[in-house]
Amino acid sequence: MTDAHLPATGSIKVVAPKKAAKLVERVARDTENPAVATEQLLIALDIDGTVLLEDESLSPGVVDAVEHAHRAGHEVMVATGRSWEGTRGIVRVLGIAPEFVVCSNGAVVLKRLEADELQYERWHVETFDPRAVLEQLREHLPDARYLVELPDGRRLYTEYLEDWNLTNARRVPFEELGAQPVCRIVVVSPDKREQDFVDLVGRIGLNHVTYAVGWTAWLDIAPQGVDKSTGLELVRHELGIDPAHVLVMGDGRNDVGMFRWALDNGGRAVAMAQGPQEVRDAAGETTSSVHEGGVAAVLREL
Repeated sequence: MTDAHLPATGSIKVVAPKKAAKLVERVARDTENPAVATEQLLIALDIDGTVLLEDESLSPGVVDAVEHAHRAGHEVMVATGRSWEGTRGIVRVLGIAPEFVVCSNGAVVLKRLEADELQYERWHVETFDPRAVLEQLREHLPDARYLVELPDGRRLYTEYLEDWNLTNARRVPFEELGAQPVCRIVVVSPDKREQDFVDLVGRIGLNHVTYAVGWTAWLDIAPQGVDKSTGLELVRHELGIDPAHVLVMGDGRNDVGMFRWALDNGGRAVAMAQGPQEVRDAAGETTSSVHEGGVAAVLREL
């Protein structure tokens, strides 16, 4: 019996190193050649701990690797817990002007108006009533510092923190934070450890919201059912990209939702090596750390 319905099998040929190098160069050129058909990927990158180090310097090789992915025809964007005010400059240094940007852990999706000036509109915004959550948190964390993001992008905060970008932000009494619906709540307690926050959330519970504990003593709270994956699904649908043609990369607990979303739809999820074990377990694969250029290593292989 013959297998006529199967394609012909290939063969293996050993060639000299110089010829092999030329073959690799040709494949790389074809990957970036618009005349050669490739499946467009939606590539979503977390910012902190993924493309940026703790001192906000760029991960090695990331700009060139993002440019390579863009030349290959892929849509490269960011999906971050940051507000747009803290995201815009990073998008600029990455050298991209994606059609969409997911901010505030999915509560805000921005759509590009003008690429050269990086002008974006708030295309989709999710909000919730923050009063009950704020009172619950203050009972257990009376000395913490609080910030809320309003639907129009303005932010209100209780006390200054050196590493907060406070452009378009105003200091207010705690009671004013809950005066209107918000997109997110940020809670920082410098004298607490990451595990302290994890334990606290597990002990008190947070009903009717979505939350993520940062790698420092940082708690990010979004509307119930909202995370990076919900914002990215809106973008994917709007761009008409196949659900399986998605690649997401991140390092934190707020990336787990987008990891599951990508994997459930046949896409790829890549965790950074320095991320918590539970984050690496949630991803389909792990790359090297942000300090070692993990994002660049993955993107250069596309």
